[in-house]
Amino acid sequence: MLPATSKLCAAISYRHLRNMTGLRRQAAVAISQELSRLACRSPGPSTWIHQVRRRSSLLCSRLEEKPFSEMEMSYIKQGEEALQKSLRILEDQDDWKTETVAGNGDKVLSKVLPDVGKVFRLEVVVDQPLDTVYGELVDNMEQMGDWNPNVKEVRILEKIGKDTVITHEKAAATPGNIVGPRDFVSVRCSKRRGSTCVLAGMSTTYGAMPEQEGFIRAENGPTCMVLRPLPGSPSQTRLTWLLSIDLKGWLPKTIINQVLSQTQVDFAKHLRQRLAR
Repeated sequence: MLPATSKLCAAISYRHLRNMTGLRRQAAVAISQELSRLACRSPGPSTWIHQVRRRSSLLCSRLEEKPFSEMEMSYIKQGEEALQKSLRILEDQDDWKTETVAGNGDKVLSKVLPDVGKVFRLEVVVDQPLDTVYGELVDNMEQMGDWNPNVKEVRILEKIGKDTVITHEKAAATPGNIVGPRDFVSVRCSKRRGSTCVLAGMSTTYGAMPEQEGFIRAENGPTCMVLRPLPGSPSQTRLTWLLSIDLKGWLPKTIINQVLSQTQVDFAKHLRQRLAR
């Protein structure tokens, strides 16, 4: 059996055969069966057999997955790029200036980056466990317009794998229509690393969602939210929101800065009200 398995593995090393999914699956199954037979011969299988068996099982399961198209891979890479760039910005603690501090400790900071422009950083603590906050912001993403007055609608246009989505967001007009209706088309990426969750995104183009009448197509990103349990208090979550937006149109910078920092403060208030229900 082992020589036959070796020949099968050698066959899939050739490029024109490697792309034959059925042959690759057959090779993975054969390897797994041979390792199981070897394991039964000895009283205790060695560590490498366990490791290779796990890897071959993973290979079998991945071969069953639908492969991503070139366009889908492009969106996945955009989401990863937004995530990595956002984290690099947040990791740099220098030159952040305080924009506003609320009575409950909510704080908005800002800094100017050469290749991005002005970015805003919200720091808050929410009296809810991480899974609850994550569920509201990710699983219930399309319901955000129900509880955040600054958002008119969030709609998922396409899901790509388990971590990436394409969304269309409509922002509500500000009081007095100082800033008129804006909309965004974004690629969003959600990752969970241990006890930390990162929700990142940036603007993208999507053929099925051209510019909409009555809305100015604005751009965002890199942007992200980082969720962590509060040290010593797992029932509370520290939320950091990096916001970077180009609203487009003719707007004074002073108005833009005021609107964006207030948007973050309002978001924290409305999120708490939503979770308290």
